[in-house]
Amino acid sequence: MYVPPVFRDDDRASLHATMRAARLSSLVTATAEGLIATHLPLLLDDADGEHGVLYGHVACANPQWKSAPVGEAMAIFMGPDAYVTPSWYATKQATGRVVPTWNYVAVHAYGTIEFFEDADRLLDVITRLTNLHEGTFAEPWAVTDAPVDFIQAQLRRIVGLRMPITRIEGARKLSQNRSLYDRMGVAAGLAGSDRPTDQAVAALIPK
Repeated sequence: MYVPPVFRDDDRASLHATMRAARLSSLVTATAEGLIATHLPLLLDDADGEHGVLYGHVACANPQWKSAPVGEAMAIFMGPDAYVTPSWYATKQATGRVVPTWNYVAVHAYGTIEFFEDADRLLDVITRLTNLHEGTFAEPWAVTDAPVDFIQAQLRRIVGLRMPITRIEGARKLSQNRSLYDRMGVAAGLAGSDRPTDQAVAALIPK
C-alpha cells in the first residue's frame, strides 16, 4: 500500500483498533489462476505474535481455500472514508490552488494463511466470532442456542482459516498535509454532512 509518511500509521494499538472497528474485511490471495478475494469478518487475536493472528472461515464451495496461495495473503480493513471538496479549504479563498481529495482510514495485514477443516477448531472460531458480534445485543444469540446436530452439519460446509500477521501497514489520510485553517474547514464541512461516515471522519481530523 502506498502511504506517504505524513499519513502512515505505525501504532499497534491504533492499527488493531481500526481492524476491529472495520468488522468486515477483504481477504486477498494470489494464486496460479490469478487473484481471489473474499469479503468476510475476521477475528483478531492480538495475544499471539508481534502483530497478532487473524481467524475466520469461508464456505467449502469457495475456491479460494483450494487454490494454493503464491506468497503472502493480504487482509484489507477499511475504516471511515469521505470525499473532501476544495470548497471547504480556506486556501481556496486565498489562492484557488486546491483540488478535491479523499480522506480515509485503512489497514493492510499480511501473512501466510492456513486453511483447516478440523471440527473442533472450526467450532472455536465460529463461537468466538459469534460472541464478538453478538455481544452488543441485549439478548445475544449463542452457538449453543442451536441444536448440536444442526451446528455440526453447518461446520461441514465451511473451512477455517488462520493467518499469523507477519507485517502490517496502516494509513490515516485525514488532511494532515493541510494547514490548520484548511483542516478546520474540512472538519466543519464533514460534520455538517448527513452521512454517518462523513461525520466519523470529521471527528478524526487533527485539530
